[in-house]
Amino acid sequence: MHIVVIGSGFGGLSAAIRLQAGGHRVTIVEKRDRAGGRAYVYQQQGFTFDGGPTIITVPHLIDELFALAGKKTADYVKLVPLEPFYNVRFPDGSVFHYNNSTDYLIEQIRAFNPADVAGYQRFAKAANAIFEKGLPLMEQSFSRFTDMLNVAPDLIRLQTYKSVAGLVNQYIQDERLRQVFSFHPLLIGGNPFQSTAIYAMIHKLEQAFGIWFPMGGTGALVQALVQLFQELGGQLLLNQSVTGIVIDERTKQATGVRVEDGEVLKADAVVSNADVAFTYLNLIPPKFRRKYNDRRVKRMRYSMSLFVLYFGTNRQYPEMAHHEILMGTRYRELMRDIFGRQQLAEDFALYLHHPTATDSSLAPPGCDSWYVLSPVPNLGSQTDWRVMAKPYRDRIIEYLEQHYLPELSKHIVTEHYIDPLHFRDTLNSYLGSAFSVEPILTQSAWFRPHNRSEDIPNLYFVGAGTHPGAGLPGVMSSGKIAARLIEESQRARV
Repeated sequence: MHIVVIGSGFGGLSAAIRLQAGGHRVTIVEKRDRAGGRAYVYQQQGFTFDGGPTIITVPHLIDELFALAGKKTADYVKLVPLEPFYNVRFPDGSVFHYNNSTDYLIEQIRAFNPADVAGYQRFAKAANAIFEKGLPLMEQSFSRFTDMLNVAPDLIRLQTYKSVAGLVNQYIQDERLRQVFSFHPLLIGGNPFQSTAIYAMIHKLEQAFGIWFPMGGTGALVQALVQLFQELGGQLLLNQSVTGIVIDERTKQATGVRVEDGEVLKADAVVSNADVAFTYLNLIPPKFRRKYNDRRVKRMRYSMSLFVLYFGTNRQYPEMAHHEILMGTRYRELMRDIFGRQQLAEDFALYLHHPTATDSSLAPPGCDSWYVLSPVPNLGSQTDWRVMAKPYRDRIIEYLEQHYLPELSKHIVTEHYIDPLHFRDTLNSYLGSAFSVEPILTQSAWFRPHNRSEDIPNLYFVGAGTHPGAGLPGVMSSGKIAARLIEESQRARV
């Protein structure tokens, strides 16, 4: 079979490598001038900035891809474990050093609030139970409603109908510790107060598999996967925008994709690593979309967007770890502003990425490479980013300078930013959403857009908007699911 993959993010690369290794002929079509999707790399004035994602866990999903070709990950890219995983900093000056040492976590919990030690142990037990049940579900396709019915009793028993914050809060009392153990949904586009508690498994996932960093940055991992794909015989076409998926009027099957110059690349199956909503709304004519018509697509709930400022400094800040979570003075109300009221707040919750804490090669000598990420409402809000981007950037820099990075404004030597308009116009994400479909209970598993289209039988989806969801383990698992579904479909035809 010839299979065309639209987009070269981690989901697309995962599916493409598996299919190429399985004996198919695979072509990846990428809009931009280099592979990676959201893991694009920016380079300026000697600094290297990973666009994101930058939090890597479950490394065996990466190892599996190289093993398919009889290779080892270490021969292509060096992954190193991070310690701590994150520093979680609070306005009162307290810092929680988050890692996978249970004894160390309990020691810190005791320092924050001794009464929460027993509560944390109960929470950890609950998160472990969700992990044991939830991890296998990440590689299950949920193509049939019976797939959901089969696991529903376990999910109910594990209280996954609650939110992550709701689950955490029933065990832990200290407000800072509640935030430490419930912020993770923000890393995959979810509101901790609305995302299903199945995502509490992330705590155990990180404990079990660690947090890793590829030397050279996330872009080095992308290049390693591209090299592997091409060594297997796969073809990568850059600077090629897909303008439509060609559908046969009679069979309702995809027969290829049309690119910007009008050429049609014929295919026996198509895998879309593009945004699910964008794919349905822009690449498939409405007459072929009975299930995912415009009304249904637009009625789904989409994740927040991001404002991300990449900057290089001509001094170093060694007291800051690789990953810093900077909590603000509000938590629940800030989430309401972002997800509910859809208004740009005056305050922030920030993720500060500091890769030169691990790899000095990403900046000139004596310098640091950074990005600071702020969750913001998607374009369903009325924020005009052509007006607001610069003042919002200034407020973030002022905040960082006052609280964490002294004299920062004096030491920035290069910078650029992306905002919700970038997610919409460059990354083709509906409403400028940074993580596609929001991870709430009614948009998870079978309720999420399926890995195999319910309208076009040989169209498959990978990436953040399909099952199992955003984050590196999620999108790489989606590639594994899609490749398996294609193989199963081919065997059924033989």
